[in-house]
Amino acid sequence: MMISIRGEHLEVTEALRDYVEKKLNRLERYFEAPLTSDVQVKLSVVKGLQAIEVGIPLTGVLLRAEVRNSDMYASIDLVVDKLERQIRKHKTRTNRKIRQEGGKRDLFKVETSPVTYAEEEEDFELVRNKRFALKPMDVEEAILQMNLVGHSFFVFSNMETDTVNVVYKRDDGKYGLIEPAM
Repeated sequence: MMISIRGEHLEVTEALRDYVEKKLNRLERYFEAPLTSDVQVKLSVVKGLQAIEVGIPLTGVLLRAEVRNSDMYASIDLVVDKLERQIRKHKTRTNRKIRQEGGKRDLFKVETSPVTYAEEEEDFELVRNKRFALKPMDVEEAILQMNLVGHSFFVFSNMETDTVNVVYKRDDGKYGLIEPAM
């Protein structure tokens, strides 16, 4: 597994690099063949917390996890746990799809031990449904409306493009805009 580690507002020490590589190399046991793509790791300090972001590109999917904690080593442990859950979930879906389509082999290693994972099938529970009229407005007015209601995002009808857009507040305190592709 090729692991590319970079630090942002943080020096990546040799001990930290070794710990990240050791923990992420544990994930190789889930794959039939070694990963040929480069695993991207970003270590940083965000709002006083130690953060790690990991991206693992696989065929047809990108596994990505991010964790912020007061301790970088704890962040690394937690992000590996998140990635293991994602891999197990993706493995279950992929192998089920292959079996249904009459495929001959699994993409992931088949567990031989009698281990069961309770989190393999997550149910997503929708707890609230909202409907509201989209008022045509410009981006600046949408940002003001978002701040007035105290939300981290705001859906609106952009009067300049006549499309539905979303403004959101970024972690760095600035704002972002999501527009549909034309």
